[in-house]
Amino acid sequence: MDELALLERSGGPVTRGRLARDLTALGLADGDHVMFHTELSALGYVAGGPQTVIGALREVVGERGTLMVTCGWNDAPPYDFTDWPRAWQDALRAEHPAYDPELSEADHANGRLPEALRRMAGAVRSRHPDASFAALGAAAKELMADHPWDGPHGPGSPLARLVARGGRVLLLGAPLDSLTLLHHAEALADAPGKRFVTYEQPVVVDGERVWRRFHDIDSENGAFDYSAVVPEGQWPFEVIVRDMLAAGLGRSGRVGAARSHLFDAGDVVDFGVAWIEDQLGAAGR
Repeated sequence: MDELALLERSGGPVTRGRLARDLTALGLADGDHVMFHTELSALGYVAGGPQTVIGALREVVGERGTLMVTCGWNDAPPYDFTDWPRAWQDALRAEHPAYDPELSEADHANGRLPEALRRMAGAVRSRHPDASFAALGAAAKELMADHPWDGPHGPGSPLARLVARGGRVLLLGAPLDSLTLLHHAEALADAPGKRFVTYEQPVVVDGERVWRRFHDIDSENGAFDYSAVVPEGQWPFEVIVRDMLAAGLGRSGRVGAARSHLFDAGDVVDFGVAWIEDQLGAAGR
């Protein structure tokens, strides 16, 4: 979309000050620890791009607050490389760079903001290659520390620590299905048919590059088969978040040109676990 169209959508430039005012009106506050998901173009013409958005968020949460994003690893080896011919596997194992929290790019599918934040001075990124997060601010080190190698969306994960910290989640023009915290609800939910994956990626452990096998819920294709309870063509997380909003959880408002939503992290997980257990449990009976 060209600049003029973006300017028309947002009624002029979306500046840091305008974003800060809109975020404050939405309910974000000083001292908040917030995980945010952003669709930059939805905000309109943002003067300065990602730096402006992050600057506005930091201004609102202040020195006592923390910003958190989901990163992943853009150049991770494919999950199915173990199905390749042996010679190809051997070449990959011999020379594929290990995941480096300081250098490995965030997954481009997550947009520009995670990569911009994780490069900032003082940002801390978690050690897990496939499910890495990054944070900036007062609780960054605490949130990112000792990210579990296995079950990286479950207990002890940055997501679990965000909940324990009384954190919040912000969908800043991002689609409802981007609410990553619901993977934590999936990890905790006791419902039939939970699906898991194992895969291998290279990491550095005690100064040595090693290939490690990881175990997690299937966060790519779905930790559960939701087809019996979610209409065809809709994403499960979108349905869960719509039901959450209909139940009166969260706050909604306009930030720049975008409809945005702010939730308490604990509410997201409690609602998500209950929804999964109730809906899938009933469907399985």
